[in-house]
Amino acid sequence: QVQLVESGGGLVQAGGSLRLSCVVSGPSSIYAMGWFRQAPAKEREFVAFISRSARSARSTDYADSVKGRFTISRDNAQNTVYLTMSSLKTEDTAVYYCGVTSDYSDYRMQYEYTYWGPGTQVTVSS
Repeated sequence: QVQLVESGGGLVQAGGSLRLSCVVSGPSSIYAMGWFRQAPAKEREFVAFISRSARSARSTDYADSVKGRFTISRDNAQNTVYLTMSSLKTEDTAVYYCGVTSDYSDYRMQYEYTYWGPGTQVTVSS
């Protein structure tokens, strides 16, 4: 059984920064991972993807709305994936979820993810 726990959310002013963490536990603990977010009354949307290995041809990818502001990274020794968010905007306010997928998935789609964490709230004030 794979378990994920997100942390690091909170309240921040527009223009500020936050770093979210997702700790993974399970049989392997090294998986391709993604971050999604869901704002009130909106569908969950893709934010960022990171492959199992940095040597993969498509090691990271981002939604256009966060490209250049967010960075996804991982520390396999700590079984942790991070989402470093900077230049935050009010429209980044959402619950952020990490999920497990595979390197060969259509990782922008929710259905490609087999496990999810409970989420962490990020609120950006103006």
